[in-house]
Amino acid sequence: MNKNLWFLAAAQGLFLTHNVVFIAINGLVGLALAPLGWMATLPITGYVVGAALSTGIVAKTQRRFGRQVSFQLGLLVALVSALLCALATIQSNFWMLVCATVLAGYYSANGQLYRFAAAELAAPESREQAVSLVLAGGLIGAVVGPNLAAMTRSLTVTAFTGSYLSLVAVAALSMAIMAVVRFPEIASAHKRGDTGRPMGVIMRQPVFIVAAAGAALGYGVMNLLMAATPLAMRVCGMGFDNIALVLEWHVIGMFAPGFFTGHLIKRFGVLPVMGVGVLLNAACIAIALNGQDLMHFTAALFVLGVGWNFLFTGSTTLSLQAYRPEEKDKAQASINFLTFITMALGSFASGALLTTQGWTWLNWGSLVPVALTGLGLWWLGIRGLTNNKPHTPHK
Repeated sequence: MNKNLWFLAAAQGLFLTHNVVFIAINGLVGLALAPLGWMATLPITGYVVGAALSTGIVAKTQRRFGRQVSFQLGLLVALVSALLCALATIQSNFWMLVCATVLAGYYSANGQLYRFAAAELAAPESREQAVSLVLAGGLIGAVVGPNLAAMTRSLTVTAFTGSYLSLVAVAALSMAIMAVVRFPEIASAHKRGDTGRPMGVIMRQPVFIVAAAGAALGYGVMNLLMAATPLAMRVCGMGFDNIALVLEWHVIGMFAPGFFTGHLIKRFGVLPVMGVGVLLNAACIAIALNGQDLMHFTAALFVLGVGWNFLFTGSTTLSLQAYRPEEKDKAQASINFLTFITMALGSFASGALLTTQGWTWLNWGSLVPVALTGLGLWWLGIRGLTNNKPHTPHK
């Protein structure tokens, strides 16, 4: 572990601060401004769609200019998009808000690569812990994000304008931190234009299929339930302070395990840890179906967060077996693209299902991707193709 990892973990924390504030307020602002109720989560969906559309551009930027330049460009976009979101609230312009969140997706596409960059900043035998540590930096977002949204939502005449303006300062601080991170030089194979195997060959590997599915479905379920929770709580008559509290415990669940998930993967293997993540997702749904008071919302979202951590950290570690160093940009972009597409479907479905079918049917529907993830892990396990060594990719 080295200082670059700690700085990257801090940048991850500020990235999650941005995400948590977006999740906490975008659905509520959307509900207030949307022409129709089912459009309430479109600003959240726009953020994810923008990230999906940006994955190819980000991959090319990373390959051409390296990690640091690309990450700083992402942060600049975060700053500009936050200003546009603030302007949209002042003008009560729903579609401007959606467009601004789509633009902010470029930042998200960059931020989702922090965890892969972490593996490059550590020795091969410590990559699991490095990925886990940087993801643990999200605890900053767990504490700062909900409280920042709560403290700034009423600072201006227009509700939540202050929350968006606070993200301008978050982006500026993250730019200062990112400026001192030193990433490894671009590999000589990159400089020669060697991109390795065709993407179709990489994607047909069972290890890649399960790693991508674990990341995409795990994030999709998490986004589906997390995006719907503030709206469901508002329907139940709960105030914003309660919503912020639930989201805080959710994000704590997402990132607190980061201090030990890497050690669990090294000791027990990546597939068992991911399997526990699947079981925790199922437990979250069971809790949510059992009641709709503050305790149930808090417990369900906390368990959901821990399950996501096990699945996402495991998927990231597993994916390192599927590609070579010269293939990392396109392989990581493909994984993130699939993840963002699934998240977009989840965030859009959350608003539509909640407003048309209700909280109960939304949770029952979440069991389908959870079951598919579990089947994928079982399939890879019986094939015996994972070696839990991220630096030795499969052919």
